[in-house]
Amino acid sequence: MTLSSAPTAFARPAPLPAAGLKRTSTSHQLHELLRGRIISLELPPGMQLSRNDLAAFYGVSQTPVRDALQMLEKEGLVIVFPQSRTEVTRIDLAQARETQFLRMSLELEVVRALACEAGQAAVAQVERIVQLQDTALNVDGDMDRFGHLDRQFHQAMFEAVGVPDLWMLVQSRSGHIDRLRKLNLMDPGKAATILAAHQEIIAHMKAFDVAGAQDAVRRHLSGTLAKVDDIRRVHTQYF
Repeated sequence: MTLSSAPTAFARPAPLPAAGLKRTSTSHQLHELLRGRIISLELPPGMQLSRNDLAAFYGVSQTPVRDALQMLEKEGLVIVFPQSRTEVTRIDLAQARETQFLRMSLELEVVRALACEAGQAAVAQVERIVQLQDTALNVDGDMDRFGHLDRQFHQAMFEAVGVPDLWMLVQSRSGHIDRLRKLNLMDPGKAATILAAHQEIIAHMKAFDVAGAQDAVRRHLSGTLAKVDDIRRVHTQYF
């Protein structure tokens, strides 16, 4: 299956503004667009991507397409077969577990730093994101916005303690586990569980409860991998 034949719920995008941009800039924009479509499973594991189709779809030359696919290959999200085809990779559980270990280690230290008097102003800002997430889920029913705010919640905590580059490091390795989370989010009640976990983390940090906040983070971040057998059973085609 090629990109041009794949069903999509999205309208055809306007061409990327390639004119006047450096090649690397266009390549990075295209990388982010394609990465987002892979993470959202719009471009599912096993799907073959045509360089010609992608260039036509986004209104760019094949050079930035090639560069973007090389970036995605370094992240393990596609595999490029020279002179043949490019394919979206299946979900790699070993890589997902490794990334989870990295993120858990870092985020436990992040909440420790926030659950002190000096971090309380930042906690109030992060709490606002959780309130917006509550509205997105329980008032608007907007799951796309809910997912965006989910990522923003965790990113805001890293930024609040002055380590935004560490968040970017985690994100650069998170393609496989983010696809797992996307599959897990399809389960009824999962979004409400995520929201409750965020609220619990905030409550512990506001109470200067380091141990409680770290325990809540451990349970929250472990939820997807704890259900990996069920996810694989339902979505065997993605593994």
